[in-house]
Amino acid sequence: MDLFKKLIAEEEPLGQHANVREDYYMFPKLEGEISPRMTFEGKEMLTWSLNNYLGLANHPEVRKVDAAAAEQYGLAYPMGARMMSGNSVHHKELEAQLADFISKESVLLLNYGYQGVLSIIDALVDRRDVIVYDAESHACIIDGLRMHIGKRFVFPHNNIENLEKQLIRATKITEETGGGILVITEGVFGMSGSMGNLKDIVKLKDKFNFRLFVDDAHGFGTMGKTGAGVGEEQGVQDQIDLYFSTFAKSMASIGAFVGGDSQIIKYLRYSTRSQIFAKTLPMAFVLGAQKRLELLKNHPELKDNLWKIATALQDGLRAEGFNLGSTQSPVTPVLFSGGIPEAANMAWDIRENYGIFCSMVIYPVVPKDVIMLRLIPTAVHTLDDVKETIEVFAAVKHKLDSGTYKREEIIQVSGK
Repeated sequence: MDLFKKLIAEEEPLGQHANVREDYYMFPKLEGEISPRMTFEGKEMLTWSLNNYLGLANHPEVRKVDAAAAEQYGLAYPMGARMMSGNSVHHKELEAQLADFISKESVLLLNYGYQGVLSIIDALVDRRDVIVYDAESHACIIDGLRMHIGKRFVFPHNNIENLEKQLIRATKITEETGGGILVITEGVFGMSGSMGNLKDIVKLKDKFNFRLFVDDAHGFGTMGKTGAGVGEEQGVQDQIDLYFSTFAKSMASIGAFVGGDSQIIKYLRYSTRSQIFAKTLPMAFVLGAQKRLELLKNHPELKDNLWKIATALQDGLRAEGFNLGSTQSPVTPVLFSGGIPEAANMAWDIRENYGIFCSMVIYPVVPKDVIMLRLIPTAVHTLDDVKETIEVFAAVKHKLDSGTYKREEIIQVSGK
């Protein structure tokens, strides 16, 4: 069979919705400066879909540094992969600053978070090793697991009893192969908002020999006393063997990093193929990240205001009877029962008639017959934004319960 015809005939679950207008339900276009009020389809929207947790995307000091760095260096320097010709004193400075902030001996700067996680997993394990991972791990972790040619075992989300069972299985295998065990989880899970139970996971180190890799993309900058993440929040940062985060959330930029003991970071520096064989992070992003990290460290009021908004939003929604699942972070999933047409019709109503833009999450990201409207509060939202949103969600919930959105087809939206 022709390869392309086979792929088109066997559409992925999300690809089945490609017949609706792509830039409305899927791949929507938000326009204007990054802020709580942006433009969608020519209308101003109160926007809750951006991972701009600390409001740094358009912070005046950040904008100034970004512009000055681009003016001085352009977006090409340094050229080449970092190992060959793409290193600089500023790359090394940023790594040292990050290592100090997350209380790790060393840090490796990465071009992208998704790419970095894949490559780190690939570099850490071979066919003799076993990976044990949380079932709700992000897609970048799952794709990294697909590259692993050894055994891998999954445990239900935050189920420590089951994790222990998987570690027993993994230990039996590695005793035969001479390999090691890598446990992978997240600090904050980006869809549910729940924290990984790192405190209980590290207790298992007393019984089993494993290394712990934590993806804390949503926890860095938002969790812990200083914003150093969930390891700091739970008092176990020193027990995390590899701490990973991206600049795409609290830092509102591009890039990522992984931190740990100096020896393993040196190993990764010479082994992560996505960094060795790819162009280095441009200087403008490096200098911009240094300014963002400085603001994150020196202005705790940014995180405080984020939590003021997040708490008001979550408390207000719960008071109205909404199901927010198990969130323990600013991530605010609002869960409903219904099919995909209901989800799309509800999202259309919220946007067109109420002027609110939030992410609609459907199967296969969430189970069938579950609708998730995912809200991301930020430090630059206001309490008035919160009040308006709660009122809108109350009205929309009444419509959903009364069957207003229950149709067989998704509302078709004409193009602009």
